[in-house]
Amino acid sequence: MASITDTVLFACRFFAELSAEELYAIWKLRNQVFIVEQTCAYLDADDKDLKAYHLMGFIMPELQMVCYTRLLAPGISYAEMSIGRVVVHPNFRGIGLGKMLMQKSIATIQAIYGDGPIRIGAQLYLKQFYESFGFRVCSEVYLEDNIPHVHMLRQINT
Repeated sequence: MASITDTVLFACRFFAELSAEELYAIWKLRNQVFIVEQTCAYLDADDKDLKAYHLMGFIMPELQMVCYTRLLAPGISYAEMSIGRVVVHPNFRGIGLGKMLMQKSIATIQAIYGDGPIRIGAQLYLKQFYESFGFRVCSEVYLEDNIPHVHMLRQINT
């Protein structure tokens, strides 16, 4: 019997290549989790989307977006390339989709920008999750939208 993760189709597009439906699905999922679920009133549209690749995971055959990350070139958020806005739809958590998403995000960003280091701003409670992909804490804890975060770096050789 196939698991639900076997039916996930990933697509990665630069902002200008996104369809209106894809853009709407991205913002709907990000708003559902980062603004509503985490009760953070912040402006999600930070202009970085315009310069980003958007990695989207869709469940087949419905084509519902179930996970997403934003992939940024060096010099946009940090000196290093970065993965951000990591999100899994609440109805699809706990089945390995987050792990699949991060593996795909790392492979995709390295395919686009090369094998350099990757920096993320991680919610502190996900530190061990990101450590499992070779990320290491490289900052003190800081508050972002009243949620504890740390910067984490994944070096080339991990």
